[in-house]
Amino acid sequence: MTTKVRLIAVLIVGALILSACATSPTGRRQLMLVSEEKAIAASEEAYLAQMKDLDRKGKLVTDPRVVGRIDRITGRLVAQAIKVRPETADWSWSVEVIDDPKMVNAWCMAGGRMAIYTGLLQQLDATDDEVAQVMGHEIAHALANHTAERMSVAMASKVVAIGGGIALGSATDKPLLGLSAAAAASQLAITLPNSRTSESEADEIGIELAAKAGYDPRAAVTLWQKMGRVGGGGPPQFLSTHPSSATRQQDLAALVPEMMPYYQNGGERPSYDLRK
Repeated sequence: MTTKVRLIAVLIVGALILSACATSPTGRRQLMLVSEEKAIAASEEAYLAQMKDLDRKGKLVTDPRVVGRIDRITGRLVAQAIKVRPETADWSWSVEVIDDPKMVNAWCMAGGRMAIYTGLLQQLDATDDEVAQVMGHEIAHALANHTAERMSVAMASKVVAIGGGIALGSATDKPLLGLSAAAAASQLAITLPNSRTSESEADEIGIELAAKAGYDPRAAVTLWQKMGRVGGGGPPQFLSTHPSSATRQQDLAALVPEMMPYYQNGGERPSYDLRK
């Protein structure tokens, strides 16, 4: 490619960035070339296909004690999420428990479709407060529109690559370029690592959602301590898709004093019905 073509590509991406910015719930500016509606539609397609396959294989947990517990915790979190973004009351909020004792993971796609694996519950012996921290964090990714943001970064990367191979965005986004929107949304929610920026943002939003729902914010610290002890031959999947750092527990611990009043006041206990 010529220098002129490369320059044109950079100018195109620059114009797109200037014209396609949004603001996250924390006030952070985001690149949004992909609409949230498109990310939600792609996520729903991927989610329904995956759940249909898991159901056919008998991998969806139906034990009312387990399902009821997860419904209760996530329902209270979703009620708080809707207060942050009232328009999300129209999302198709739902959660499934996937029977996989080896998988220590959970996720929430754009539009509110969630899943948690039995491995996280069993291997961590997770308390309700700790489960609330996990699912609050995952819901925060959806509230902050991280799927559409990462799809947008991948799109910008593709434009630049076509124009001359100039890298924009992380290397982990490059495999997305040849995928369908549904496949890309699935990989972003389940498989590929999040950026440190989005992780910090989800930590901040998630711990507040949990505290306001009546769950102990100190569990955010104990959760990560447990994550660090689980692994055996390798780190749990949650740690590969949610990269940690030496200071993450300290950052979460620093948020606890600010969150404690919400929790000590009993939080707000309304619950969203996830089995409508």
